Amino acid sequence: QVQLEESGGGLVQAGGSLRLSCAASGLTFATATIGWFRQAPGKGRDFVARISSSGDFTEYADSVNGRFAVSRDSAKNTVYLQMNSLKPEDTAVYFCAATYSWLSGGYDYWGQGTQVTVSS
Repeated sequence: QVQLEESGGGLVQAGGSLRLSCAASGLTFATATIGWFRQAPGKGRDFVARISSSGDFTEYADSVNGRFAVSRDSAKNTVYLQMNSLKPEDTAVYFCAATYSWLSGGYDYWGQGTQVTVSS
């Protein structure tokens, strides 16, 4: 079955950086769009970024544009989210998700999430 496993979360001071990883298995990785989402305590799940199957297209939420970068390594079936200039408001559980459709906006598979905490 499809499995997505996030890693790389942790505690960091404001202004610092973290790189999250999303390792995929059981998925036709080469044809999958991978998205990153986050959920802060008491809030809904918000879109953060996504990358197309080819890696040629990326999209970011306004709140992270210019600070976060999404990339993928097809040889490792892994997508990364490089997070720089972190702010306390970036504190959340971060999830990766997969879909075979860039256009639909919906995701079929989800990971369990990794906690990111940014201290002020």
